[in-house]
Amino acid sequence: MTLILRRARASDAAAVAEHLAEPDIFPGLLQLPYANAELWQQRLSTPPAAGSPELFLLAERDGKLLGSAGLHPVGAQVRRRHAMALGISVSAAAQGQGIGGALMTALLDYADNWAQVLRVELTVYQDNERAIRLYERHGFEHEGRLRAYALRDGVYVDALTMARLHPKQPSVRS
Repeated sequence: MTLILRRARASDAAAVAEHLAEPDIFPGLLQLPYANAELWQQRLSTPPAAGSPELFLLAERDGKLLGSAGLHPVGAQVRRRHAMALGISVSAAAQGQGIGGALMTALLDYADNWAQVLRVELTVYQDNERAIRLYERHGFEHEGRLRAYALRDGVYVDALTMARLHPKQPSVRS
């Protein structure tokens, strides 16, 4: 029962859509209910732009998708190339089993050691205490509160912005 972390493939589209549609997952994300497998098929079939550091990982055990996480460019602005946005989800039945921690560790290793990322940033609903603790354990700090940030189940909910700067910025070996 080994946990496997791997890049998502186009053939994972239906499983990703099903995972993100879980009633205990989608309210914590900025996704809408009823995830669309065809849209995920298109997204996963389109490779990132040349030179993009984007990464989308899946966590699975015994062939079952338990979590997903990604690093995505925050925009096309040259002056923001050093920053990536992080998103993560873990199935309710798999929470508390180290899956979120494994995905975070893999993404941050990639950001720190391979992708030339200085800043990883995220937005989290202010009442998602479990996710906030995960982010804090991985070095994310609170940067602000976004009032009435998003509509969730008919109610506008506040969100927190959090970010993590590279803990040991790369050096030049002489």
